[in-house]
Amino acid sequence: MDTKQKMMLAGLSSVPFVMVLGNSMLIPILPSMQRALDLTPLQASLVITMFSVPAGLMIPLSGFLSDYFTRRVVIIPALILYGTGGLIAGGAALIGAGPTYAIIIGGRILQGIGAAGTAPIAMALTGDLFKGQERGPALGVIEAANGFGKVVSPVLGAAVGLIIWFAPFFVFPGLTALSAAAVWLAVREPKKEKEPQPPAQYFQSILQVFEKKTSLFLSAFLAGSLALFVLFGILFFLSEHLEERFHLSLIIKGLLLAIPVLFMSVTSFITGAVIKRKVKLMKFLTVTGLGLMAAALVVMPLSDNTYLFFTAISFIGIGVGLILPCLTTLITSSVDPARRGLVTSLYGGVRFFGVAAGPAAFALLLDLGMRPMSWIVAGGAIAAGVVFLIFVRTKLLQQSPDPA
Repeated sequence: MDTKQKMMLAGLSSVPFVMVLGNSMLIPILPSMQRALDLTPLQASLVITMFSVPAGLMIPLSGFLSDYFTRRVVIIPALILYGTGGLIAGGAALIGAGPTYAIIIGGRILQGIGAAGTAPIAMALTGDLFKGQERGPALGVIEAANGFGKVVSPVLGAAVGLIIWFAPFFVFPGLTALSAAAVWLAVREPKKEKEPQPPAQYFQSILQVFEKKTSLFLSAFLAGSLALFVLFGILFFLSEHLEERFHLSLIIKGLLLAIPVLFMSVTSFITGAVIKRKVKLMKFLTVTGLGLMAAALVVMPLSDNTYLFFTAISFIGIGVGLILPCLTTLITSSVDPARRGLVTSLYGGVRFFGVAAGPAAFALLLDLGMRPMSWIVAGGAIAAGVVFLIFVRTKLLQQSPDPA
């Protein structure tokens, strides 16, 4: 990888880094917002959900536009829209007049629409720019940047939240402007080999791809969404748990929330570096990651020992770090560049739905108790692992049109 490629990868890595701040940075301040606005835990969780649901719904459109036009023409305006939503949410809280909570939710919806054109399109563009054995490590860097954002964001959100609880909303516009500038200046998109297909023909070709690889896509989509469902559900639960049990300062809580995502980020980087073209290894690591998550969820509520609790939480992060680079590489390599934007965007969409559902589902499941909550979710991880093991056929992956 030469210097120019490294610069492009650095610019692209800023996109998932900024995107992931949209949820992770706000998790430490949710209890403070809950008190300030007199919200229920479920209402507070909707600040996460109402970012992720619009993103999931809009991602397919962003993917289509990026295939039909260019990736950069989608990424840069999307980043600007994302930052604008943060300004609206923070401004509503600052003014504090009228339906503050409703306006915050409106700003979050706008942020989610912007987020739809960020990380998934950056993944597709990375797949376009890096080929062969370079693609796995490059996508590992993208997932590691995503994970690093998750590591930094709880601490950053907690630190900025010390000023006042809504201050993190004002961080978004500054960072998105920097990311947009990095993409504009550093990333040079490859020229399209041929003119885009008419929309009807394009969508027909997408359907043909899905018909051939239904088992791969559905199994990978399930595994990816489940991994992020668990991660963000656990982060939401951990934020509530630390607040109620230990009454920790925001900074300490932010550092503790960073533990599972630190393990995820490091594991993502290592996984991306070793998978390369090894299709069987990617399948094995995905199933292993789901198994680790399930085992950690079973063990987590069995003891009051704090060290055992955080060890289990850390293994959840390791499991997610094993899963995501493998799935991203398999998905981006399963289709040719002309269709890659929409397919990777659909995958990004279901990941967003996992993020959206996690906090709200954990808030509801927690009413049943910690053990039922953990064991129900562990059952879901086991089911996803079994589906992936049975239905993802290695032979089909090795016949991909653009192999990793």
